[in-house]
Amino acid sequence: QVQFVESGGGLVQPGGSLRLSCAASGFTFSPYAMMWYRQAPGKERELVAGITTTGGSANYADSVKGRFTISRDNAKNTVYLQMNSLKPEDTAVYYCKVRIGMQNYWGQGTQVTVSS
Repeated sequence: QVQFVESGGGLVQPGGSLRLSCAASGFTFSPYAMMWYRQAPGKERELVAGITTTGGSANYADSVKGRFTISRDNAKNTVYLQMNSLKPEDTAVYYCKVRIGMQNYWGQGTQVTVSS
């Protein structure tokens, strides 16, 4: 079955950096676009970034443009989110997601806390 193992979250000071990883298994990774979402306390889950099958194109939420970079390694079945210049408002649980047919599959989430 589709599974994800997310890692890389943690506590970081404002202005710091983190790199999230999402290792996929249970499906053929390369033909699918991948996405990162986040959900802050009391807020709805929102799309942070998405990347096409080959990694040739990506899109970002306005709030993270210029600070976050999504990438993927199809040989490792892994998608990444490099987060720089982190702000307290980036604090959230971050999830990777794939849509296969009509079904969305989510990772378990990794907590990112930006605080001094």
